[in-house]
Amino acid sequence: MTTALEQLLINLLHNAADAALETGGGIHVAWSRPAGGTTSVEIDIEDEGPGLAETANLFVPFFTTKPRGSGIGLVLCRQIAEAHGGSLTLENRPGVTGCVARLRLPA
Repeated sequence: MTTALEQLLINLLHNAADAALETGGGIHVAWSRPAGGTTSVEIDIEDEGPGLAETANLFVPFFTTKPRGSGIGLVLCRQIAEAHGGSLTLENRPGVTGCVARLRLPA
């Protein structure tokens, strides 16, 4: 049985894979501990897909850009992150195509 955090990561990786397949691009996953004495860890999932067209609605329930999407995946991901004292953001990668999903959790 998967935990909520595992399901969150699976969903983000699945979304990144879907996006990367649209352009034939790749996916990069990295983690870091931000400088400045913070006690958090950041997990970045970057894709080389087409990027995000509708960033304002990403976390609106039932909003989807996928033909077979439900519009609840990212909403649940953010709720899981926040329930664990963290945060989830998505943004276009600057200067290149694709998106980065950044999950920040307490260490």
